[in-house]
Amino acid sequence: MTSTTPRGGEAAPGRSVTGSGLRTPRAAAIAGILFALLLGLAFVLIFISQPADPATPGAWLSDPSRRDAVAVALNLVPFAGIAFLWFIGVVRDRIGQQEDRFFATVFLGSGLLFVAMLFAGAAFAAGLGSLATATPSASGSNPGTLIIGRNITVLLLRVYGMRMAAVFTMSAATITLRTKVIPSWIGFTGIAVAIVLLVSIGLTPWVALLFPAWILLLSVDILWKGFRRPPGATSAAADAA
Repeated sequence: MTSTTPRGGEAAPGRSVTGSGLRTPRAAAIAGILFALLLGLAFVLIFISQPADPATPGAWLSDPSRRDAVAVALNLVPFAGIAFLWFIGVVRDRIGQQEDRFFATVFLGSGLLFVAMLFAGAAFAAGLGSLATATPSASGSNPGTLIIGRNITVLLLRVYGMRMAAVFTMSAATITLRTKVIPSWIGFTGIAVAIVLLVSIGLTPWVALLFPAWILLLSVDILWKGFRRPPGATSAAADAA
């Protein structure tokens, strides 16, 4: 990274980067908080609306309140995914040249795979819901269709998607611990959350809430540090680099 010393009172070319750096922590925090709140709300609406057993017949779809809750949850998923992608980009921009290439690759790859599986599972669930709503007799005459669809959705969201979330949490916690941009206890909490997601995701769907909860914790810490940082701290760090 090159640093240009101002001459004759003119602004150095690198000052635009410094201004961007001042806004980066807050942007990451806001994106992370939005993602955590949106995804957490979507998960809660889905978990309280659908039966715990995927093999349960689709009679619950006849309840308008449950259908509406699932529809709201599925409409929140795209916005959560957008906020998550923004969170990934801003965090990588904040870490900059300090990030390790190996962990950075795992961090980015697992995050993108998680969003892809989240979108695929939500789209599949929305398609099944539309089918059941358009043909109410489908849940009674051919319940196997809904059962298979729900099993696929559960595999995408709870099994594969959450395991990608676990890999993302593990890599993010490792990167932040090595770069020392967050307190160590938050990093170790992330590693614990990742282990829990890897080994116990099939026990109860509520375990999935640990992922947005840790992102929320990380984002709040980033936001708090962004407000506490002195105005010239980021500029001095950039000039030193």
